[in-house]
Order: sequence, then C-alpha cells, then structure tokens
Amino acid sequence: MASLSGLCSSSPSLKPKHNGISKLTPSLREDSLAFSTRSNSNSKVVATHSVARGISADLSKTNNVSVLKKASQGGELEKDPKTLWRRYVDWLYQHKELGLYLDVSRIGFSDQFVSEMEPRFQVAFKSMEELEKGAIANPDEGRMVGHYWLRNAKLGPNSFLRLQIENTLDAVCKFADDVISGKIKPPSSPERRFTQILSVGIGGSALGPQFVAEALAPDNPPLKIRFIDNTDPAGIDHQIAQLGSELASTLVIVISKSGGTPETRNGLLEVQKAFREAGLDFAKQGVAITQENSLLDNTARIEGWVARFPMFDWVGGRTSEMSAVGLLPAALQGIDIREMLVGASMMDEATRSTVLRNNPAALLALCWYRATDGIGSKVNQGITVYGNKGSTDQHAYIQQLREGVHNFFVTFIEVLRDRPPGHDWELEPGVTCGDYLFGMLQGTRSALYANDRESITVSVQEVTPRSVGALIALYERAVGIYASLININAYHQPGVEAGKKAAGEVLALQKRVLAVLNEASCKDPVEPLTLEQVADRCHAPEDIEMIYKIIEHMAANDRALIAEGSCGSPHSLKVFLGECNLDELYA
Repeated sequence: MASLSGLCSSSPSLKPKHNGISKLTPSLREDSLAFSTRSNSNSKVVATHSVARGISADLSKTNNVSVLKKASQGGELEKDPKTLWRRYVDWLYQHKELGLYLDVSRIGFSDQFVSEMEPRFQVAFKSMEELEKGAIANPDEGRMVGHYWLRNAKLGPNSFLRLQIENTLDAVCKFADDVISGKIKPPSSPERRFTQILSVGIGGSALGPQFVAEALAPDNPPLKIRFIDNTDPAGIDHQIAQLGSELASTLVIVISKSGGTPETRNGLLEVQKAFREAGLDFAKQGVAITQENSLLDNTARIEGWVARFPMFDWVGGRTSEMSAVGLLPAALQGIDIREMLVGASMMDEATRSTVLRNNPAALLALCWYRATDGIGSKVNQGITVYGNKGSTDQHAYIQQLREGVHNFFVTFIEVLRDRPPGHDWELEPGVTCGDYLFGMLQGTRSALYANDRESITVSVQEVTPRSVGALIALYERAVGIYASLININAYHQPGVEAGKKAAGEVLALQKRVLAVLNEASCKDPVEPLTLEQVADRCHAPEDIEMIYKIIEHMAANDRALIAEGSCGSPHSLKVFLGECNLDELYA
C-alpha cells in the first residue's frame, strides 16, 4: 500500500509506479503546503492540519475542547461500531473512473449541521460557477481566475484565451520532446544533451513542480531536477555544487510571473554567476516561464535564451501546476502531462456538482469547516498544514496528536496498490511490507478516533499522472469552496504582499545604515559609531532594534567591523566599515 504526502500547498513524497504509462507517481499538498521527503512507493503519509480555531468571547474562557465542539456544530463523536459502519457506508464518496475514494465518516458532523450548511454551500457553488465563467476574483489587480480552463480549454471565456492555452500546451510538449531527444542540446556539454534541470522559483512556482517531481518522476528520468526555491545562500551554493561538471548540461528554468520576485531574481543572479565562473554561456541553457513583456520575459528575449513560455495573468501561482509552470518541468522528466490534465478535468467535472454528497471537494470543505469549529469570520479561522509519511509518524508526533492539545484534525492519503503487479512478496506467511503499512494507517486512524481525534481519508487505487492531476484539482476546488464558507478570498494574498513590503523596508533601512557607516569610515581618523548614533544619523531612532539586527548580520558576514563591545551587549557596540567607499560617499 503506497501513499501520498502531506496536503495543502508544499514538497512531496512518493515514488512512481511503472504501469505502462511510462513513469508515474505522486505526493500531495494543498493551500498551505507541507512536504515530506521522498520514500519508496509503499509509504503512507499522514497530513495533519493544525487549526487556528475561532473562539467567541464567552467560550474562550474554557479549555475543554469537547465543550467548544458541542457549542458549535458538534456533539459527542459516534463510537458504536455498527453505527460507525453505517455512517461510513452512507458518506463514502467514490469516483469509479479515477479510482478515488473519500471517507469523511470520522469527522463528527451531524445531519442537522449538513442541513444548516446547505444554503452556504449553494452560495459557494454559485461562486465557483461564476469563477469558471470569468468573474473577477482578484479585485486589487482586476484579474480573473482561470486555472480550470487549463485542463479544458473549451471552458475559456473567449477564443483568444482558448488558443493561448492550446498553443502553450503544444509548445511545452514539443520543447520537452526536442530536449529529451537531443534535438535541443547544450553547447558545451561532453554528453551533447541536457541531463539536469535546475528550477528557480518560489512559492507556487516551486511547490507544485516539486510535488509532481517527487510523486511521478521515474527512478531514472531523462533529466533529473533540482530546485532553488529560496534566497538562502547556503542552499543555493549546495544545489550548484551538487551539479558539479553537469552544470554544462543543465537546463535552467526560471519561473516568475512578474520577473521581479526578489527570491527568484536572486537565484537567477547566483546561477548566472556560477555559469560565468565556469566559462559557460547562460543564455544557451536558460528558459523563462513568465508573463509576456515582464522584465524576465524581455531579458530572456534580448539575451536570446533557449525558450520562453507564458504565465497567464489569470492563473495564480498557487494554482499554476497545470500551466507551463508545472507542465514543462514534468514533461522534461518524462511524465505524461496530458494524463495529468485529463485527471484534473475529470475531477473538475465531479466537483461541479451542486449536490453536497456527490461533490468530493464540498465534502472536504464541510469537514474542514466542522473540524475547525467554523465561525465564518475572516479573522477567526484558518488551517495550517504539516505532515509526514507513513509509519514515520508513529515514531514522531502521533503521541502528541493523541494525547496533546486537541487543535487539529488529520488527513490520511492512502494508495491502495503497494507495488506493480508481480513485484510484491511476503515477509512472513500472509503478510507483506505493504500490509504493515496498511496496518499502521488503520491502527493510527482508530487510535486517534478513540481519543476523539477526527480524520479524513483520501484513497486512490494507484499513483498515476491521472490520479495526481485529480488530487490537485480536488484540493484546488476544496480550498475555493472552504474560502467561501469562511468569507475569505482564496485568490488574493494581501498578507503575503504585506510581508514583501516589510522586507523591502528592511533592505531600504540597511542601505541607509551602510551609507551612514561608510561616511563615518571615510573620516580621518575613522569614526566608530554607537547604535544610537547610527539610528540618529539614519533619522530612524524608532528603528534602533532593526538597525542592531542589521549590523549584527553585517558583522557576522565581515561587512562591518566591531571596534568596541559585542553583539551580546548592544549598548556597548561601536561599529564601522572595513574600508571607505568613496564612490558611495559622493554618489
């Protein structure tokens, strides 16, 4: 029995199944993502959704979780085995063509709760329908949200968009075929073909491709993939060092809608530096996936990069796996991307149902809302996701989940087939390795439920591009429906933008600190400055703590020198730069 990795937005776990489609397998994530490391195909993943619960003032005084649940949509969880079996059968969802099952019987919603939620679900269904028709979903940017069109171009609101989708898919497939066949090759590699992919992107431009690579790439793909998904210098250096001489046969895919995302830009600059130091021409090995006429697109066009593929303004990063963002890296690894699209399209059709019981995404959203004591206020509810694989959890945090603070629910992702036909064997009479994993999943589910810990189980028959595409589509739709229930916009991210703005302000302050220290360092004699003096000369006395942190970081990297005191005693510090930069002084 195999299994997928954590859900909701992040990295993967899972190995491919060699069952005729060439090379396949998955691992999961949802809106917030948690990734576990790759395991072999008989692994089961427990994705645990920890919850920021909304608690009204009159309830917040009690620590009794069962009281809280009862006060919202609950009641005691059913424990009678016969009644539970009937509940399991009554609420089991099956998609026969996809081989997918959804078990929500271990979430304690009542029939009354479902009835009370019905009007809100009808509103959510209507919102999803309008979304697919091209309604503006991101008001700040005036953008539609059209990731559903990517797997069925006929749904696009106009002929121009439909043609864009079809042409991009054809271009991705042709480019991947040409690279794998050696028709497109690097100029300086002894192998005379590309052997590695280095994907540079962050957030939705990295999480989806990482997940699919871990889930579906064959053991020996035509091109192996690595990711630079952060601005961490040590991580960047590690990835480049691991490539070694194969840098000459590495296809670098740079993914950024605007082309100005700082982390992606930094990764690109670091990789370009490595190419220069190795005497390689980056443009001959670079591919851009970005919005037309963005800074990145224009750079790639002017410099003559190998290829450019579009990111559409109506596809958000978190739902971009079925665009060139996810399809190009997958195709280059030999993954059947058209089958992924078929699976996603089939699930889209299933999740358009306005009958709650027949809509797996709606069932997930119902469970999330119920298990998180849904209050429906934008500031009072949310889901954080983390996870691990299979029985690993038995030796990690299951004890915490069963006996610790009850502020979560669990999602099990189960793959029913353990190994390809003919490859299984018995460790002992009647018991295979996959049987142990199956036992761990069922035992963990039962042990948690016995202590009132709720869970959802998503099962797929086997891991294929089609089932992975379906799972991605299932969670995309579930997030949209759940967002409607709790009155938030799933396709807008003001919090992310606020964080980016704050980071920019820190860097702007750092430039002012550098200017002040440089001016003092150019004096004769050099004038070491206290933190208070730096803050005063930056005209930012209210930012003295941040100035301290900036100087601490600079000193640790030999970009500032401590003349007196130590960082452990901030008031004792006097600092200056190691040298005077006259160009900066008179700039």
